[in-house]
Amino acid sequence: MSPEPALSPALQLLLWHSALWTVQEATPLDPASSLPQSFLLKCLEQVRKIQGDGAALQEKLTGCLSQLHSGLFLYQGLLQALEGISPELGPTLDTLQLDIADFATTIWQQMEDLGMAPALQPTQGAMPAFTSAFQRRAGGVLVASHLQRFLELAYRVLRHLAQS
Repeated sequence: MSPEPALSPALQLLLWHSALWTVQEATPLDPASSLPQSFLLKCLEQVRKIQGDGAALQEKLTGCLSQLHSGLFLYQGLLQALEGISPELGPTLDTLQLDIADFATTIWQQMEDLGMAPALQPTQGAMPAFTSAFQRRAGGVLVASHLQRFLELAYRVLRHLAQS
């Protein structure tokens, strides 16, 4: 028997939100109901623990998405610095820049949707100036190599988050 397909993170979030919405709409118990004090205290303790776990998870997720966005933003600038590397590589570089920009925008929008985005988007720092053809090609090799490793790590992290 094959395993059931994993739900996408967006679908998981929607299901969790729906479950929480249902709980929020539940009618509170009548104050006159008599539940044992020990039971109520245990429930309060469990709620506090779950709230703490949820806050820790959100903090980790915020950090992960923030680092991912910052890395993509950095590579956007590095790829822009490589413009003019060669006529043959120009179209590929343009496509890569657009893909990285789209990915960074997707991450930022998700952070905003989850209420985790910083108040201001980061600004691009000073990027290297590749003044010669050799510097652009050497820089291109380094940037492409580091970008590839960054994307492999990002893929592993996102896959882990999707399976969590």
